[in-house]
Amino acid sequence: MPTSTVPASEFKTRLLAFVRKASELHDRAILTHRGVPRAVAISYDEYEGWLETLEILSDRAFARGLRKARQEASRGKLHSYEEVFGKSLGKRGR
Repeated sequence: MPTSTVPASEFKTRLLAFVRKASELHDRAILTHRGVPRAVAISYDEYEGWLETLEILSDRAFARGLRKARQEASRGKLHSYEEVFGKSLGKRGR
């Protein structure tokens, strides 16, 4: 996803172009004021994705389970689809 850094004054004058680029092309814009990054413009879909990610990762039990799964995977302890779900991928939906 392309990211551009633009002064807030330029962003203000080209607002609709940046909104279109964010929503259609998933471009991001870092807005600066006096050369200092102050805000980021992203698509609404990306924003929703970040909120969902934050919600999931703020669940302590889920975070513990994810860490444990990553540790097990790094040690080669993996499970097949059949072990987890009790059926093969080829028979799904039949």
